[in-house]
Amino acid sequence: MAWSLTIVTTCLIVGLGILERVIVNHRLSKINGVRASILGGNPITSFYAFFKAGYMHANNRLQENFTNMFANASPSCPHAVELTIFGHRSIMTIDPEHIKALLATNFAHFGKGPRFHRTWEPFLGDSIFTTDGRLWQQSRTLIRPMFVTQRVRDLDILERWTDVLIDKLPGSGQTVDVCDLFYRMTLDAITDYLLGQSVESLDKPNGEFTRAFTQVQRIQMRLAIFAWVVSQRDFLPFNRFVPQEEYRKGIKVLETFIQPFIEATLALTPEQLETRSKSDRDFTFLHHMALFSRDPKVIRDQLMAVLLAGRDTTAATLSWTMYELSNYPEIWRKLRSRVLERVGPHAAPTYEDIKDLTCLTHALNETLRLYPAVPYNVRSCLQDSTLPGKPGQPDIAVLKGDHVLYSTLVMQRRRDLYPPVSENFADPAVYSPERWEHWTPKPWQFIPFNGGPRICIGQNFAMTEMAFTLVRLLQRYERIEYRGDWAAQYLKADIVGCPGLGVPIALYEAKW
Repeated sequence: MAWSLTIVTTCLIVGLGILERVIVNHRLSKINGVRASILGGNPITSFYAFFKAGYMHANNRLQENFTNMFANASPSCPHAVELTIFGHRSIMTIDPEHIKALLATNFAHFGKGPRFHRTWEPFLGDSIFTTDGRLWQQSRTLIRPMFVTQRVRDLDILERWTDVLIDKLPGSGQTVDVCDLFYRMTLDAITDYLLGQSVESLDKPNGEFTRAFTQVQRIQMRLAIFAWVVSQRDFLPFNRFVPQEEYRKGIKVLETFIQPFIEATLALTPEQLETRSKSDRDFTFLHHMALFSRDPKVIRDQLMAVLLAGRDTTAATLSWTMYELSNYPEIWRKLRSRVLERVGPHAAPTYEDIKDLTCLTHALNETLRLYPAVPYNVRSCLQDSTLPGKPGQPDIAVLKGDHVLYSTLVMQRRRDLYPPVSENFADPAVYSPERWEHWTPKPWQFIPFNGGPRICIGQNFAMTEMAFTLVRLLQRYERIEYRGDWAAQYLKADIVGCPGLGVPIALYEAKW
């Protein structure tokens, strides 16, 4: 019986693999394109590759796994590989031209897709991050006005919360995990900006909202990985294996906090909202949305999306910047000297000060080059399309329903995309803000904020917030020192990639 079952199972797997290849090849034959380098040519190898990806993610080795996928790729297609399982193809790429096609030249052919929407809908609803087409355009139109330069120039909120952050730092020379503090500060700043009131995360590090927000994101990433491993229709019977009780409870905590603000805002008449809009101090992101939509679900969904984007990406980038600067004291001294020259030792920087401090922009860009805030992303093919092949090679065919995963983290670390190491250009693996004084990346080889029509609306806000925070730290502290094992650090890739070991440092106050 056992032998018979083994033989039958083997035959079924082989038959499934053959049928799957025949169907996919038939569909591909109708498109003017070829396949990418095949990583998994049958159900067994494809299953292995998929579950290996899940295992590597669980062990914070997703970057290693993604990089290794291309080790045996065909020379004619070295930076794109594909897997097929249950008739669904997934193409993984680290090619700038492919990413350009996904985000710009073939933008209408690729989107979030129905599977992504179903997986993320309980958390982010029908927000800017989960929708395509008309719904996405409406979301972007709704959000964009609150991130125009005039709004970003108002630095009162940033000054308020960086002051609280510095008050929470211990005395000179004492160890502190600044990663934890950055995550709490940016949560306070973004809830203040969105709602006009913060969750006071810096004062209450173990508050219910903070815990729920972290828990929801962790489980959401597991659900997203699991949904990628199997097709959505096959995902539903297995989703019980991913614990979701805490996920649902966490979302309820977040909604319970923001709901009273939504109700109070919707209680205002349009005339009252218009009056309030003329006061920069009293006019919040929530008030702006209520001017254009009276639907509490629309407002709730966009609040969740901006809350996620406004907190984690900024906190992670600040954390990686301090991690790198703690290993390069000379860079810290140069930055501090320039800040003192432009702003002085005590004054809060203006928007013009921040834009003039190009050395800080270089430092942040170098961080984003090595640690883009969203290290992995995915697009679903909405209609049959192609990705450009290498010069002299045919394009890669992409079928409707296929998924294309791209990694800015791995792409931006490809040595072949950089000039040779020289006096003015350090090894690409090394943190070197000075390289930006003599070098500009080619288009689509540096895209920390994505690109094309979906380019991040809040990038100016994020860069301003991060630079403002660094200015305040550079004014106060003449040097920093890493207090952990600097070489043991790793990237913890959840929705946003953050330092897995935190950033334990000591800061030494300047002696005036």
